[in-house]
Amino acid sequence: MVIVVREDASADERAEVMRLLSAQAGGSASVTASRTRAGYVVCAPECVPAAKLVRQLTALRAVARVVPAAAPYPLASRELVPDGTVVTVGAVSFGAGAPVIIAGPCSVESAEQIEAAARAARDAGARLLRGGAFKPRTSPYAFQGLGLPGVELLARAGAAAGLPVVTEVMEPGLVPAVAELADVLQVGSRNMQNFPLLRAVGRAGRPVLLKRGFAATIEEWLLAAEYILAEGNPDVILCERGVRGFDPATRNLLDLACVPLLRTLTHLPVIVDPSHATGRRDLVAPMGVAAIAAGADGLIVEMHPRPDDALSDREQTIDPDTLARLVRRCHAVRAALDHDTAGERGDVPEELAAGAGR
Repeated sequence: MVIVVREDASADERAEVMRLLSAQAGGSASVTASRTRAGYVVCAPECVPAAKLVRQLTALRAVARVVPAAAPYPLASRELVPDGTVVTVGAVSFGAGAPVIIAGPCSVESAEQIEAAARAARDAGARLLRGGAFKPRTSPYAFQGLGLPGVELLARAGAAAGLPVVTEVMEPGLVPAVAELADVLQVGSRNMQNFPLLRAVGRAGRPVLLKRGFAATIEEWLLAAEYILAEGNPDVILCERGVRGFDPATRNLLDLACVPLLRTLTHLPVIVDPSHATGRRDLVAPMGVAAIAAGADGLIVEMHPRPDDALSDREQTIDPDTLARLVRRCHAVRAALDHDTAGERGDVPEELAAGAGR
């Protein structure tokens, strides 16, 4: 269960809530306090919301409300924030309605390359620039990225183009340095259950883009998000990037069913990565559009000014023209869905209603 504490509660009143819950949980250390979208909360996952305990809690002046939150990820649960969370990065908002497209190369290769990619992403309608500086490659002989100098190049290119930047961080010890330069910290698929890293990004004061592990269940994914939220960082964006299947025709299996399902389970915004999910540049655009149709809050795609020359993931990297078409189609699909929703509410503009009748 989760207890939302009043903002004007004193330290002694908050401590009283903690004492009551700790006694109920047998002194368990799992009773924790953190700052969330719902405000200051006390999380007690091992406490059963029995009628007597709820009465005791609601009698305390410090308690604003008691949330049963039966899920094992109470801070990520939609029960805590029924209206959903909007994560803001600069002037960009994830979960506010309009689809947000993140684009850029798999790897930062040079100043010239990332600057050209930043301009191309901006001109195509992308709102954030992506680029990998630390690359967790399966082979130790593959290009591993430029490291911190690559993050610096990415940050400069993003600033010049007017785009916030997102990049992956792989080690807890590197989080402070990367957070100084990047607007969003990405936790990649291979590190989804790197718990020290999750705690570190949770304390970094930056929004976190958390990719689903390639063999992770949805519950495991949300529990990974819970690690970040429990550290007091409410700005988590979930990213579906495909799970490992048996058919080599595509790189992974893109689980688009998880997008509407997550809407019922969590308040966190959800985006989709069709590049890693499919592994084929000809499938990136159609599956990206399908993700928006499924309700995704945005996409993250790999785009390179010269895809065939990319040092990594060239097979799934699109060019700037394809990105521009994808952005237009994503906004068109979202607009169509919004009009359809308006029709269900009975507030379709007259000109649209007339068109529908023809």
